[in-house]
Amino acid sequence: MPEYLLGLDAGNTVIKAVIFDRAGNEIAAALAEGHSRMPCPGHVERDLDELWANACNVIRSCIEQAEIQPSEIAALGCAGHGNGLYALDLDGQPLLGIQSLDTRAAALVEEWQAQGVGDRTYPIAQQRPWPSQTPTLLAWLKRHRSETFAKIGTIFLCKDFIVNRLTGMRLSEVSDMTGCGLLDVAARRYDRTLMEGYGLGDCMELLPSLIESSDIAGYITAEAAAQTGLAVGTPVVGGLFDVVASAIGSGVTRTGATSIIAGTWSINQLIIDMPRLAAPVFMSSTFDRQRYMAIESSATSAANLEWLVREFFADVPTGGRSPFDLCGDLAAAIEPAADDPLYHPFLYGAQQNGNARAGFYGVGGWHTRGHLVRAVLEGVAFGHRQHIETMRRAGAVFNEAVLSGGGSRSPIWPQIFADALGLPVSIARSRETGALGAAITAGTGTGIFADFAAGAAAMVRMERHYVPDTRLEAHYERRYGIYLDIAAAMTPIWRRLASRNEPVTGATQ
Repeated sequence: MPEYLLGLDAGNTVIKAVIFDRAGNEIAAALAEGHSRMPCPGHVERDLDELWANACNVIRSCIEQAEIQPSEIAALGCAGHGNGLYALDLDGQPLLGIQSLDTRAAALVEEWQAQGVGDRTYPIAQQRPWPSQTPTLLAWLKRHRSETFAKIGTIFLCKDFIVNRLTGMRLSEVSDMTGCGLLDVAARRYDRTLMEGYGLGDCMELLPSLIESSDIAGYITAEAAAQTGLAVGTPVVGGLFDVVASAIGSGVTRTGATSIIAGTWSINQLIIDMPRLAAPVFMSSTFDRQRYMAIESSATSAANLEWLVREFFADVPTGGRSPFDLCGDLAAAIEPAADDPLYHPFLYGAQQNGNARAGFYGVGGWHTRGHLVRAVLEGVAFGHRQHIETMRRAGAVFNEAVLSGGGSRSPIWPQIFADALGLPVSIARSRETGALGAAITAGTGTGIFADFAAGAAAMVRMERHYVPDTRLEAHYERRYGIYLDIAAAMTPIWRRLASRNEPVTGATQ
């Protein structure tokens, strides 16, 4: 049997391809950076032809680096960012790619909140409407972009578009579709009453066929083989919501185990046997064929550090080092103090508040770049803590966590997470946990592994462990309280700012 598994991880910006052997060793890896378009305030879109071209390039590059025959790849799995809205037109051609950073539908969510729409959708979908949610965006298009809406033939998610290009199949799988609020979570199927709750009862025919994550979605077509370098007929599984893939690729597979992902999104999740906790959380997803994932998340994590580096450190001399390493050194040199600045990580809104915006607070003339960098790292950790406390109120128990995503690669950030959360934190050996989870899913679907747990046992190893510094417990408790108080005080201000997105007329040119 072929020895290798290929995992794809398609995020909001970067797509990665990684070839693994059956012991989880990375044989080759490649990535490509995509571009987002922001044609209006709050709108975040991407070119689907570019996404497919990038997917082809990273797959081909990965195979070339590995110096293996394409026929040696047993199967391929793809993970992708959840929510947003990816659409094919009536002829099956790329139409629209809206990313999960988009907040154009914030006003619609406020309208629905006043009408109690979430009270009707939550019992079915285990999720209330929010701005970047797939059905919310579809409803926004139906109301505000009727010409585009009329052209839609199929709606699905980021990784589903790539699977479609690889296999020609128009389908999705249950983890992504539950994660975006389009399924009856307990029944794992579409529900007309749910769609009617969103005002989308006439859109059932736009929904693709459903399979389980490790089911075979299709096989590499001759056209896709020519573009990617893969062998014709290579099996492709349905794939995964990327947060679930990252949990699996981090070794999080037992009931009650916790995964934290510091990527573009702040992901905080644990595996549960039943489709809900004792009280509402942000969303639920399927995990495997029997179990579920309870998830608290928002677009408030490592994208904040990426923004800081892009806008303020990209041109700073680093002596050949990464600007991210420079930021880590600057933050590590700061001795925590009571008057350190605070930061809200709301560049792309908060979970249920698309109007929220990022901000530094308490900055004094004696503070340095290092203080601001550390404030960003701490603010992101506080955002994760807020989600974890919501889950604790719903009955979840957190004793330790596995941290993955870009934030886990920092030499200082995992310790800040452990201190700010008050939790022991472990880091898996593989830096590409999403791609590894997708590869494990491919191995499961083709019978190499009995299930996700067996695949993780074979392919995942832990590398680092961090424990909270008890000397900082009171310090972080105080700062977290101030962080929450500032957010509450800023809420009406954020609303006033968001209502003035129009350009200023008559301004001096």
